[in-house]
Amino acid sequence: MLLTLPLEVVLGARVYRSPRRLAWAVLPVAALFTLWDAVAISRDHWSYSPRFTTGWRLPFEVPVEELAFFVVIPVCGLLTYEAVGTMLARTRRR
Repeated sequence: MLLTLPLEVVLGARVYRSPRRLAWAVLPVAALFTLWDAVAISRDHWSYSPRFTTGWRLPFEVPVEELAFFVVIPVCGLLTYEAVGTMLARTRRR
């Protein structure tokens, strides 16, 4: 998420400045999709190659990379959305 810091600092996305709102936006989604993965793994609907994962597993054999994905992607989406909104607001004021 360090690479997204310019969206916060330079463009004023204000996502990291509201950690409670960020948590309310990201955590339910991450929990739901992690549960979804756990069910799919337990039913052998899909699996993850040990070649492309660290081998670190969460409960129910969910790779830690999946949880990272379910957190990082929504945060990047929120940062982009807020940065674009901020830039459009600045453009309208001119």
